[in-house]
Amino acid sequence: MLNRSILIGRLTRDPELRYTPNGTATASFNLAVDRPFGDKETDFIPVVTWRQTAEACANYLRKGRLCAVEGRIQVRNYENNEGKRVYVTEVIADNVRFLEGRIQEKTEDQIEQTKSDTGYSNYPSSDDDLPF
Repeated sequence: MLNRSILIGRLTRDPELRYTPNGTATASFNLAVDRPFGDKETDFIPVVTWRQTAEACANYLRKGRLCAVEGRIQVRNYENNEGKRVYVTEVIADNVRFLEGRIQEKTEDQIEQTKSDTGYSNYPSSDDDLPF
């Protein structure tokens, strides 16, 4: 049997980092993933990460950032305050890839400084300057 999910989408909020009572890091966030067919619809998928992956996500991911998540789908349930059974479906991620590089976060001054430091004048300052 196989339970694997691979998603590419944008964070809808900053990751929320917490620690279990025994000190294990866990982070959760929602990923907005567009459907590739029909009307333009988006699914908002809850993602949970653990340990070093959780800390890396909390440190480097922010709302709106593009990332890829690989993991397994998990369905859990609990009884809420009104006594009703609540089911939660989420992706437990064991691999998260940050798909946007740091160049996109650089200011024009930082790009000019990089050009002068490296002597490389063809350093692209925007996506429009890329040769492909």
